[in-house]
Amino acid sequence: MHRVPPVMFGVVTQTLKGIRMPLVKISILKGRSPSEKKKLLELVHSSLVEAFKIPDHDRIQRVYEFSEDDFEIPNDRSNKFTIIEIVIFPGRSAEAKKKLYKLIFSELKQLGYQDNDACVVLHEPNLDNWGVRGGQSGREVDLGFNLKV
Repeated sequence: MHRVPPVMFGVVTQTLKGIRMPLVKISILKGRSPSEKKKLLELVHSSLVEAFKIPDHDRIQRVYEFSEDDFEIPNDRSNKFTIIEIVIFPGRSAEAKKKLYKLIFSELKQLGYQDNDACVVLHEPNLDNWGVRGGQSGREVDLGFNLKV
């Protein structure tokens, strides 16, 4: 079996086709319009493109809607409260992450959100914890883009 060389100095040597990153999960209370949900998806994606330099076509995003019984939020949050969880390959700088947060919150404000109406959480599983391309470790394949932004 041919094995692709592991990551060396943050650069991988073969291209991983068909793997889309990052994985976005947006959790909201039920009742949002389709256009508002689409705006949330678009603002998160455009922020990722700008902050992390991912390709524009690189998107897997999901909106999870919950009833008030299934989504408890603190009393000081509005019914717009949104949790944005993003699973990413590791390697982005603290500066790129801060830029992402600022871009997302700036866009949310344009939709009428207050500062405490959202939370963004990044999950960065080690490349060894990604099973891709027929069962290879994420460390064994080229991701096709630079993680060091």
